Amino acid sequence: MPVPLAPYPTPPVPFTPPANGAQSQLVCSGCRNLLLYPIGATSICCAVCNAVTAVPPPGTEMAQLVCGGCHTLLMYIRGATSVQCSCCHTINLALEANQVAHVNCGNCRMLLMYQYGARSVKCAVCNFVTSVGASTSTTEQKFNT
Repeated sequence: MPVPLAPYPTPPVPFTPPANGAQSQLVCSGCRNLLLYPIGATSICCAVCNAVTAVPPPGTEMAQLVCGGCHTLLMYIRGATSVQCSCCHTINLALEANQVAHVNCGNCRMLLMYQYGARSVKCAVCNFVTSVGASTSTTEQKFNT
């Protein structure tokens, strides 16, 4: 009597990208390059370093910030309060748009962004310290008008 052969396992169904070609982007977990991937993918393999990066679940809102230590672009899930850089391990404060304020530098007029409620902000270009706060300083008035 013949012995029945075990059926071959079914091969995984290959991923077919959406017909409209919709894509999204994320930062490679290995080399920090920006990766484009088709909507619906669950992970993406980087062509540069071959690292596999998991794609956040659909509907997850992502945000970006530049690391204060090494100036690498970081992506994180919106709503996080801090983000640790995988390159230099700096812990960056993640502020929402409503927690951030702007003022022009009192010396070079560069537009500066600072945490709402701070009393002063130091310009990264010229190192001038501009006073800010509840009452508008004369420096802010001079350059905001």
